[in-house]
Amino acid sequence: MSENERPPRREPGELRSARWYSAGGMRAFAHRQRMQQMGFRRDEFMGRPVIAIVNTWSDLSPCHAHLRERAEAVKRGILRAGGFPVELPAMSLGEVMVKPTTMLYRNFLAMEVEELLRQHPIDGAVLLGGCDKTTPGLVMGAISMNIPAIYCPAGPMLNGRWRGTKVGAGTHTRKYWDDYRAGHLSEAEMVEIEGISTRSPGTCNTMGTASTMTSIADALGLMLPGASSIPAMDAAHPRMASACGERIVEMVWSDVKPLDILTAGSVRNALHVDAALGGSTNAAVHLVAIARRAGLAISLEDFDEAARQTPVLANIFPAGDALMEDFFFAGGLTGLMSRIADRLDLDAMTVAGLSWREVLAKARVDDDTVIRPLDRPVVDRPAIAVLRGNLAPDGAVIKPSAASDHLLTHRGRAVVFDSHAELNARIDDPDLAIDETSVLVLRGAGPVGAPGMPEWGALPLPKRLLDRGIRDLVRISDARMSGTHYGTCVLHVAPESHVGGPLALVQTGDEILLDVPNRRLELLVSDEELARRRAGWQPPPQRFSRGYGVIVERHITQADKGCDFDFLEAGAAIPEPEIF
Repeated sequence: MSENERPPRREPGELRSARWYSAGGMRAFAHRQRMQQMGFRRDEFMGRPVIAIVNTWSDLSPCHAHLRERAEAVKRGILRAGGFPVELPAMSLGEVMVKPTTMLYRNFLAMEVEELLRQHPIDGAVLLGGCDKTTPGLVMGAISMNIPAIYCPAGPMLNGRWRGTKVGAGTHTRKYWDDYRAGHLSEAEMVEIEGISTRSPGTCNTMGTASTMTSIADALGLMLPGASSIPAMDAAHPRMASACGERIVEMVWSDVKPLDILTAGSVRNALHVDAALGGSTNAAVHLVAIARRAGLAISLEDFDEAARQTPVLANIFPAGDALMEDFFFAGGLTGLMSRIADRLDLDAMTVAGLSWREVLAKARVDDDTVIRPLDRPVVDRPAIAVLRGNLAPDGAVIKPSAASDHLLTHRGRAVVFDSHAELNARIDDPDLAIDETSVLVLRGAGPVGAPGMPEWGALPLPKRLLDRGIRDLVRISDARMSGTHYGTCVLHVAPESHVGGPLALVQTGDEILLDVPNRRLELLVSDEELARRRAGWQPPPQRFSRGYGVIVERHITQADKGCDFDFLEAGAAIPEPEIF
């Protein structure tokens, strides 16, 4: 960006915080008085950009266990640049501990971030997060508030290893658990694995939802380019956090806001990056929600098209055999993006004040086995495919890159479970009529039905099939699946069963056709029979009579629309608060 193109620098009196601190009258006097009550000098906060460090640290979020220290690094950068840092805690959403699912609370976090920034004298924000739903939640709230903001990612944990084998968080959790249930691992070995497989704070070191979404936020231009790849415990990580603090101050003076960064081109970049990463299917929910918050059109077909054009190049679990630390040393996200530069909008801008053309001119790949060239992809199947048919009229998704070849075209008999509790209770029943040709169907697991669309989509397999060495079946649900998991799992079936989608009409014994090459998902039952079943279907009773659950039941959109609240997607900007 040339000097002539740079936005005009704002004056101190134009800062948003000046409405609190620099006005005349008793109210501004009281604001200044109370800041000095906390020991701050008057000239520390007046006339300087006030920067919120929105911190999702929690004692119950191992992904974010280090964010207290990273907040201090961010503060150093803010002070160095002449800003005034204030730390604001926000809902942490540690993926493993929060029940029934963090997805239930993603929109809660988005609302909290938006309102935290609106109600306080804040000029800009550094967003500290990383665990799965924190990235879209923080970003969605910042977009809706639309003051200068930069995302500072928590970073992936260090590589895991057990008895000479790389261990990927989540991916090997499922693999070793299936081996244990099949009798191939002892209880003592499982206790050993439990203690050594996740070695440090940070997000999952596989290409799960956490690294997928931080990489997508990076590709959207919302963080310092390449920051998403830095391991949480690398010395480069606190240095990056400090740089975020320094950069946000300049963004405030230049008034660079999320809606100045987000364009149709930056969304296209994110779609192709997701495909090249072999990213989590959860991106098909979160990126849709992020784009819709910014008023940008995006559909499931955009994911399918990008995945047809851009193969999986990141050789990372679960599609590959490396981990995020390996990806960082191989060149990280900027290295990967340099491989697919011809598919990207290189004029799209980043919060660093640089276009992707400028950033990628300096990018490099140092390990072709981890970041593959275009002519040698990790797998010959796309990262995501969008299915439609009479079972999913509004779409469903599957991750072909993590599925079994022999099941990508399959016709089988449905075995239906009406709830996750029923699935767990019956799956190992020796009288359950199920074999390797069966299609497991779980319903009642969608945005409204579960509630919150938990990651139940990688349905467990019966122990007797595991004992025979069978490790995959076709599985269909209106749930999501962890990005760390693998298998031939059809997910996000829309509309969900709880609101009367066709999944509600499936009966055990029905035949289902999965045809991934032709993007079809069909319930092989006549239209007349389906009409008869629909006439007898009754909607489930409302679950919640008070609290946040009522908002979810009444206002959450379906998976193909991003599962946002309908009242947060559109409408005029909320007015600035009155200061009397």
